Amino acid sequence: MLYLVVFSVFASVLLVSAILCHYAFFSKSAVAQRLEEFFPRPQSAKTGMVPSGTWAYKLAKIGEKVKLPQKEESKYVKALVAAGFRKDAVYRFLGAKLLLAGVLPLICLLAVATTSRTFFTTQTLLATAFFSIIGYLAPTYWLHLKVKARQLEIFHPLPDILDLVTLCVEAGLSIDAALIRTTETPQFRDNPLAIEIRQVTMEVRAGKPRVESLKDMAVRTRVEDIGSFTTMVAQAERFGTSLSHALRTFSDELRTKRRQMAEEAAAKTTIKLIFPLIMFIFPALLVVILGPAVVKLGKIFQ
Repeated sequence: MLYLVVFSVFASVLLVSAILCHYAFFSKSAVAQRLEEFFPRPQSAKTGMVPSGTWAYKLAKIGEKVKLPQKEESKYVKALVAAGFRKDAVYRFLGAKLLLAGVLPLICLLAVATTSRTFFTTQTLLATAFFSIIGYLAPTYWLHLKVKARQLEIFHPLPDILDLVTLCVEAGLSIDAALIRTTETPQFRDNPLAIEIRQVTMEVRAGKPRVESLKDMAVRTRVEDIGSFTTMVAQAERFGTSLSHALRTFSDELRTKRRQMAEEAAAKTTIKLIFPLIMFIFPALLVVILGPAVVKLGKIFQ
């Protein structure tokens, strides 16, 4: 009976909170709805091209209510762009942070209340605050992992793409045509680096200087080697040096760096294996080796 009462209270509070949030964030007056029917407004730039009524749209509407400092919001925007999202996804990201910060404490409160039959104790309040902080910080940690994964996806094929660009340049193509031809290769068509290069070529076609487009790509991806590649191309164009020779040397350096990173990861494997060995393998070995001896000693001293 107590579990039913607790669940009923939790469901009632959750329903009332959902209704209040709906009327606070999504509801409109009858006059505003009639005016929108007569004078439809263009879709908000903040919510982007998200269809109305979806969860993404609702998260974006919640995120629009958050007032962050310009520096903090710019940091989230740059991280989202580096992870492969659009700039307007920052409002959905902020909405997800607020949603998790509110939902996880409610789940924790319900779980603690059903087991210990108490609502407001010191342990319950501390656990609720802890899960609220975890819910607010979890999307940031997920975004950090997404940025790191995309940076690896960009870095690993970079030497191979530069080799193809070098071959195209030595065959007589310009650097722009070589970049376009490289991105059309089926092997790299869906790679994030190829997508970024396509954006660079489109910006160059629109009239933007090539060096500025490459610098913007380095800022978007947050990959240091892209910035080095941009500097190398700018210096080759400025001083008139051989671009194919510079590309070949740079690709060899990147391939050496990639091999060194693989060797470093392999060297760290032995250290990482210590913890599962101590926690799982060694106790099982001790039980198997010392178990019969413990049984015999127990029979002797009986």
